Amino acid sequence: MPKNRNTFSSLAAWRRRALSRAVHRGWRWVQESGAVTAEHPGRLRFGRIGAGTRLAFPQGTVFGEPWIELGAHCVIGEQVTLTAGLMPDLDLGSEPILTLGDGVVLGRGSHVVADTTVTIGSDTYCGPYVYITSTNHSYDDPHEPVGRQWPRMEPVAIGPGCWIGTGAVILPGATLGRNVVVAAGAVVRGEVPDHAVVAGAPARVVRSWDPEKGWQPPLRTPAPVPIPSGVTPEQLLALAEPGETSGPSGD
Repeated sequence: MPKNRNTFSSLAAWRRRALSRAVHRGWRWVQESGAVTAEHPGRLRFGRIGAGTRLAFPQGTVFGEPWIELGAHCVIGEQVTLTAGLMPDLDLGSEPILTLGDGVVLGRGSHVVADTTVTIGSDTYCGPYVYITSTNHSYDDPHEPVGRQWPRMEPVAIGPGCWIGTGAVILPGATLGRNVVVAAGAVVRGEVPDHAVVAGAPARVVRSWDPEKGWQPPLRTPAPVPIPSGVTPEQLLALAEPGETSGPSGD
C-alpha cells in the first residue's frame, strides 16, 4: 500500500507540473498574440504608432486612439490606460490630443487621461501606477455632487528625459522641463524647471542643477562610473560576484 500511495503521489505531482507548464506556455502565447504593435494593431487604430513600439497585453482602457500618437520604441506596460477625450466616439478635431515621443516608457497600471492636450517628451520613463491627467473635478457649487460638476481642463507638458516615480500624479496644467525627476508618490502641479528633483504632495523642488556648482544640495552618493568600452556582460557579472577583485581584463 505505501508503494501505491507513493506512485499515485508521484503521478499527481507530475500532472501538476505538466499543467503548470502548459498554463504558462499558453499565457505567454496569449501575451504575445494580444500585444499591440504597428504591424499588429488589433482593433486599435492610433493616429500614429512608431516602429518598435509595443503595448503589452492585457491593455487597460483605450479610446480616442485616432487622436493618440505614439512615437517609436515606446514600451507600454500591462493594464495601462490611454484616453483622448471625455468619452469614446467623440470628434476631437484635426490635431492630436495625446502625444508620446520616441522611447517613452509607461509602467504597469499607469493612466494617461487626455481630455485636452497632453504631451510626454522622448525618453521619459514612468514607473508603475503613474497618473497623468489634463482634467480635474471642480467643486464650485457646494449644493451639487462634485462628480456632476463640469471638470476643468488644462494642458499638460512633460519634457524629454524625465523620470516619474511609482504612484506619482501629474495634475492639469503641469509643465515639466527636461530631465526632471519626480519622486514616488509626488503630486505635481504648476511649472517644474529643467534638471530638478521634486517630491511631496504638493510637490516641491528638493534638488536642482546649477551649471557652476553642480547639484544643490550635493548628491549624497558618488556619481556612477561609466562602463569601459569593450566590457562584456559576462565580465560585469564576474566583477559583481563576491571575492572578485580583478579588472575587466582579468589583470
